[in-house]
Amino acid sequence: MTGSSRRRVPVRRSELLGDATDVVPRLLNALLSVRDSDGVVRVGRIVEVEAYRGSHDPASHAFRGKSRRNATMFGRPGLLYVYRSYGVHWCANVVAGTDGVAEAVLLRAVEPVAGVASMRSARPGIDRDIDLANGPGKLCSALSITGDDDGSDLCSRSSRVRLLRDDVDAPTRPTVTARVGITKAADRPWRYLVPGHPGVSRGRPSTVPT
Repeated sequence: MTGSSRRRVPVRRSELLGDATDVVPRLLNALLSVRDSDGVVRVGRIVEVEAYRGSHDPASHAFRGKSRRNATMFGRPGLLYVYRSYGVHWCANVVAGTDGVAEAVLLRAVEPVAGVASMRSARPGIDRDIDLANGPGKLCSALSITGDDDGSDLCSRSSRVRLLRDDVDAPTRPTVTARVGITKAADRPWRYLVPGHPGVSRGRPSTVPT
């Protein structure tokens, strides 16, 4: 499925309009592309995502309103929101919704497609390529995404971090579960995965949706 020779086009900002729960399945099988300073481009195919719905979602960083940390979430759709989880790992999100309304999609796992040698260098000791970016922190480490990338425009051709598509469509029937590692709104089925994909994270849903 990697399809490194397929034609890639930027994701349109209009595709990211709407509630995060509407946008989240559209991002499956899209490509996250990161250009290094040396010209190497690292690319991963998105295989796992979670929706976070701002003031409608107690698990969202934006539930209590805008702050210095979460300001990017309130920007226009297509921005990259990057935060540090527990002071250790960077996590990357695609801003959705409309300008001023904090909706975002957490990128939980990608399948390495290009620049895999650079990903291996960033994550030494990983035996299988499919395990290089199978978790939010692993994804940012493998693709070299940090807090410096917060606010990047994923829809801009000039951006270091871009969101692209090729001819691999989003699955028509994605796997849906509750989100991982949260205690609030833990029963909401807002985690989407490419069915049966070996590159998804090993995190267990916080609860089983009914």
